[in-house]
Amino acid sequence: MNINKDLMAASATPLVLAILAEGDSYGYAIIKRVKDLSDGQLQWTDGMLYPVLHRLERLDFIKARWGKSETGRKRKYYRLTTLGKNQLGEHRQQWHAVDQALRMVWKFGGKDLIAG
Repeated sequence: MNINKDLMAASATPLVLAILAEGDSYGYAIIKRVKDLSDGQLQWTDGMLYPVLHRLERLDFIKARWGKSETGRKRKYYRLTTLGKNQLGEHRQQWHAVDQALRMVWKFGGKDLIAG
């Protein structure tokens, strides 16, 4: 299945914030986590992720720091700020409302299109 670019863009911020709520992480690990969470259906690239990270950093939702990887190479790690945690809570509420509305319209819109 090919996920629509608009849906990918809309889900990027809450996904990044939620992943960073699990703990500090870096770009490649975030990309891999998204792929794992979606069973390979969301395939992010550096070119998609880094503008999101930079925007979240400008908004003070995340902070970056340089650290070393296991191999000794420099790597930029990101962590969630208090403001980012609050924003994640807002995103959860918004996505829950969207999910409920879609489930209702799909269920009662003439056909039950929801599997499960």
